Amino acid sequence: MELPAVVHDEIARRLAGDDQRYTRLRRALVETLAASGRPLTIPEILAATPNLPQSSAYRNVTTLMDAGVVRRVAGTDDHGRFELAEGFSGHHHHLVCATCEHRFDLVGVCPDCR
Repeated sequence: MELPAVVHDEIARRLAGDDQRYTRLRRALVETLAASGRPLTIPEILAATPNLPQSSAYRNVTTLMDAGVVRRVAGTDDHGRFELAEGFSGHHHHLVCATCEHRFDLVGVCPDCR
């Protein structure tokens, strides 16, 4: 899923507010997270974004976190997982089985439809 230009413009604006640039590599990282449909570890980000050097992956993720573009998602293991902040990906929740780490989605009926 490619993000609309307006989203990239907002990300560039947020980074500029932190005296940072929205570089080609940061844009590729953001696109990787947007396309994934789930939070990714740094190794998964690197596998999906081959032009992103490992040496700059952590630094770029941290810069995007500081700007409020990316957030860290807690898991059941020691691996940090990252996804786009809700302002860019929409509100959602994460449920993970503590034993096998399968992910669950909850589906229900809102009060208006009830």
